[in-house]
Amino acid sequence: MATLVITVIGDDRPGLVSALADVVAEHGGSWERSQLAELAGKFAGIVTVDVPDGRAESLAGALDGLGGVLETSVHLVGAEAPEASGELLHLDLIGNDRPGIVKEISAVLAAQQVSVEDLQTKVVPAPQAGGDLFAAKVRLRAPASTDLSALRAALEELAAELLVDLSFDSDDLPDWE
Repeated sequence: MATLVITVIGDDRPGLVSALADVVAEHGGSWERSQLAELAGKFAGIVTVDVPDGRAESLAGALDGLGGVLETSVHLVGAEAPEASGELLHLDLIGNDRPGIVKEISAVLAAQQVSVEDLQTKVVPAPQAGGDLFAAKVRLRAPASTDLSALRAALEELAAELLVDLSFDSDDLPDWE
């Protein structure tokens, strides 16, 4: 079996998932994982599909045929793809919205060699305070060599500078897999 990573984007409308699923099924593919969402009037997402080795290329070609409905990009996952290792961590953040929050948080994580496995963000109105709130839920993977105390301290220092509330832990992780 070959594993394909498919990214999609198109104008949001009913039937987009069905159109994609039809093509995958027609080529003997098995839909494994996905994250799909409507964002600013666009439907966007990423899907992993397992497909018989001899059908991967034809599936990729058929997905190109969805160009009038969905723009797709297909990537074959090589057998050499490393298995994730390290400790799973969870980070929640909420505070007044302003440009650069993701940039600054991700810089702290990158400096510690911590990978972002899942990042979900949203901006919501803060009617009582006026303005908007930025909220993020992040699942991270830290190498075994990561000094978690130093990482926590760096994140807490940044949270104080940004004036955001932050929770960071390796306990109570949601069941992601």
